[in-house]
Amino acid sequence: MAEISATSLPSSSSSALLFRSSHNGSSKCQNVACPRTTSQFQELSVRRSQLVGNAVVTGHASPSRTSCKKNQAIRAVLSSDGTPLATDSKEAGLRGKLKKVVLAYSGGLDTSVIVPWLKENYGCEVVCFTADVGQGVQELDGLERKAKASGASQLVVKDLTEEFVKDYIFPCLRAGAIYERKYLLGTSMARPVIAKAMVDVAAEVGADAVAHGCTGKGNDQVRFELTFFSLNPELQVVAPWREWDIQGREDAIEYAKKHNVPITATKKSIYSRDRNLWHISHEGDILEDPANEPKKDMYMLTVDPEDAPDQPEYIEIGIESGLPVALNGKPLSPAALLTELNTIGGKHGIGRIDMVENRLVGMKSRGVYETPGGTILFAAVQELESLTLDRESIQVKDSLALKYAEMVYAGRWFDPLRESLNAFMEKITEKTTGSVSLKLYKGSVSVTGRKSPNSLYRQDISSFEGSEIYNQADAAGFIRLYGLPMRVRAMLEKGI
Repeated sequence: MAEISATSLPSSSSSALLFRSSHNGSSKCQNVACPRTTSQFQELSVRRSQLVGNAVVTGHASPSRTSCKKNQAIRAVLSSDGTPLATDSKEAGLRGKLKKVVLAYSGGLDTSVIVPWLKENYGCEVVCFTADVGQGVQELDGLERKAKASGASQLVVKDLTEEFVKDYIFPCLRAGAIYERKYLLGTSMARPVIAKAMVDVAAEVGADAVAHGCTGKGNDQVRFELTFFSLNPELQVVAPWREWDIQGREDAIEYAKKHNVPITATKKSIYSRDRNLWHISHEGDILEDPANEPKKDMYMLTVDPEDAPDQPEYIEIGIESGLPVALNGKPLSPAALLTELNTIGGKHGIGRIDMVENRLVGMKSRGVYETPGGTILFAAVQELESLTLDRESIQVKDSLALKYAEMVYAGRWFDPLRESLNAFMEKITEKTTGSVSLKLYKGSVSVTGRKSPNSLYRQDISSFEGSEIYNQADAAGFIRLYGLPMRVRAMLEKGI
C-alpha cells in the first residue's frame, strides 16, 4: 500500500558520508570515508560545501542489535556556522514529553506537517530520516532544505538499494512469494528495510522514539511498528495519523500554512504513489472505484503494451541457487540487474497489475502496480525450478510460498517463522542453477528455453523412443495400484 516514501546506501565496513553535488547539471552521489583524524576532518570540511547546507557525521550511541554489523552513510543538516539547528527542548508538549524522535520522512505533505506537530505535541527534537530504496533521485532533491524549513534538526539519508534488493527482494523472489495471486510485494518488502534503518539511526543519534506518516487504515503502520517492536522494543512509537485532529488533505494544508511549513501541494485530489527499485504503486483518485479503467497517462514505468515495439526482444537470465546473477551472460549486482530489467521490461509494457486486494486491517482496496523487472525475474526463476525440483518439492514449496507472502505482506519480516521459511527456501533451491531464455513482446513474457547442470529432465527417459531405464510395461502394474482405491469404491457401489 502506498503511504510514505523512503530511500538507502551501499553498506561498507566503515562509516561514510553521502554527498550529492551538481556536476554539469546532474546529480551525483559518492561515498567519502568518515574522518578519523583532525587533518582528515579539515579536508572533509572543504568538501562539505558541495551539499545543500553543510553536513557531518553524527555521534554514535550504543547500536541496536541490527547495527552491529556495519555503519552506513549518515547526513545531518547543520546551520551555516556548523552548529546543530536545534537542541532538545526541556518543555513537554501538548501530549507529553519525548527527547528526540526519528521520523520516516519523504518530504511530502504528510511528513512535512508531522515535523512541527511532533515538536508542538511532544516538545521534542525531530530527526528526519530518508531511505533511498531506488525511488529515484528526483524524490531526494531539496529534502535538506524542506526538512530544515519544517523545523527538523537533522536530515539523515541512507542508501539502502543494494541491501533492499539482496536481502529483501531476492529472498521473496526465491521463495516465489506472491500475495493473493498477483501482488509481488513491492511496498511490503521495502518497509522492514526502512524501519530497520530507522532503529539503527535512533541508536546513533540517541533518540527515544520513532515516528511514521502511515494512516490508521493501511498496512504500512503494521509493517513499520512490528519491525520496531522486533528490533528495539524500548523505542516509543508515535503515529500522528492515529492521534491528531487532521482529517484529510485540506486540513494538512491549513496546518502547514499555520506553522509556515513550505509545501507545494494543492487541495486537488491526486494519486497516492509509492515507488522503489522493485515497483511503483498507484492508488486513490479514480482508482477508488474498481469499475474505472486506469488512465493511460497514469503509468510511469511501463509503456502501454499497444505502443510497445512491434519486434520481440530476447534475453537470458543467469541464476545460481535460486537467485538471479546475470543478464545475457553479464554478471551484475542485484540492484544493477533489477535496474537493467526495469528499463527493458518497461519498454515492452511488461509488469502491469490491476487488483483488488484484502488489506491486513480488514478492508478491501484497489491498486495498480507496475513491476517490469520483477515480473521478468519471477518468470525466469520459477521456470528454472521446473528442471531442478521434483513434484513433491514444487508442491510443498508452492504451499509454503503462500504463507511466506502472507507474512511479508503483514509486516512479519523479523518473525522467527518467516526466517525459518526462508531457510527452507534457501535449502530447497540450492540446486536451482542455470539459465532461462525469455521473449518479451507487448506486455507478455514467454519462456523460450531453459537449461541447468542440475536438471532432473532426462531426454533418454522422456523420449517416446525405447529406454533401458523406463520400461513402458511397468506402467500397467503402477496404474492398477494407483487406481486401487477408486476401483474398490466402484466395486462397492455396484455390489461386486
